[in-house]
Amino acid sequence: MDIIKLLLIFASIALVMKFNKPLYMSIAAGIAAAIALYGINAAEVLRLMAIGTFSKATLYLVLAFYSITFLQRMMEKRGHIVLAEKSLNNLFNNRRINVMIAPFIIGLLPSAGAVLIAAPIVDNSVGDYLNKEERTFATSYYRHVSEAFLPTYSSVLLALNLSGVDMTSFVLAMLPMVVVLFLLGYLFYIRKIPRDTGMPPSDDKMKEIKNIIVSLWAIALSITIILVFKITVHLAVIPVIVLSFLLNKFSFEEIKPMFKSAFEAKLIINTIIIMIFKEVLAFTGLIERLPDHLSMLPVPSIVIFALVAFLGALVAGSQGSIALAIPLAYAAIPDGGVVLLVLIMSMIYISMQISPMHICLSIITEHYGTPFIDLVKKTMPIVIAFVIISSAYSYLLYLIL
Repeated sequence: MDIIKLLLIFASIALVMKFNKPLYMSIAAGIAAAIALYGINAAEVLRLMAIGTFSKATLYLVLAFYSITFLQRMMEKRGHIVLAEKSLNNLFNNRRINVMIAPFIIGLLPSAGAVLIAAPIVDNSVGDYLNKEERTFATSYYRHVSEAFLPTYSSVLLALNLSGVDMTSFVLAMLPMVVVLFLLGYLFYIRKIPRDTGMPPSDDKMKEIKNIIVSLWAIALSITIILVFKITVHLAVIPVIVLSFLLNKFSFEEIKPMFKSAFEAKLIINTIIIMIFKEVLAFTGLIERLPDHLSMLPVPSIVIFALVAFLGALVAGSQGSIALAIPLAYAAIPDGGVVLLVLIMSMIYISMQISPMHICLSIITEHYGTPFIDLVKKTMPIVIAFVIISSAYSYLLYLIL
């Protein structure tokens, strides 16, 4: 019955999406379906809503979005985003590289709000060669490549901690999959963009590199602070905002409107609704029972754990799936090592690119005005291809190691 209820919950979400309603309405429909199917009483619903709304995780997410958006407004005001895009153009003279590399670099900042910094660079690079849905995909997809393997992300650190796999071994083992991610995006969409920017190549490469540093130093410094001091995103970004205010000689009149414009109500509503959905699903116990249901399938155990990881990310997000799948997988396959972790993390990563639990997807679809279901449609061919390739790669690693 759990599987049937899960399908009904996702059918409710998909049905509302079908009518091009905002993501928060779709997730709210899923919450309502879960409440009805599992008979959760009103008092418990109110408690779960309070936890989802006011938990530390939710508040930190909202603060991260606000601080990153504020930093973005400052960068836009001083023309740093445009300068970065122009310098990448001049340095490589290749639109395709701009679309792939700029979001990837910005994605090194482990914050959902970072995707909004990448969006204008992608837009300027692709022009009219990609439609709205494809621009939405390109911005989100390449911004998240670093999330597949870099220990700047809490999900990767959690996975390494639970599995006991060496950090360097995991990063090196995942590098071929990172190349695959770049190539899949290129083959399906990016190659439609002409290489030439229409501008003559720069004669002064060092000047362009300097311009890129000037444009993106705030992001680089934020990343460094997060990695070195192991603090939350908003606490890392706030001192960078202060430093940018001083170095870029902002006036208080320039800064004042940003306090309001950085507060995006729809983004915050989406975040809260998703966090409530996560709490409701956790309360039902569905996530914990999912491995038992899948274990009845007549397939090898490693395939079961890959399915648990993929489906877990869809319904509980990356950290929820990691917390569920990795302890179970390594208890059943204690000598799984880096091979098992590469497979599980590949499944979780690619599942998150179509998961309604992924905050970044709600941000980028809201930014472009793209229905969530349309982004999923654009991403699905790559999801299927990556699942097949990463499974084959994991088996090859198993044979070699």
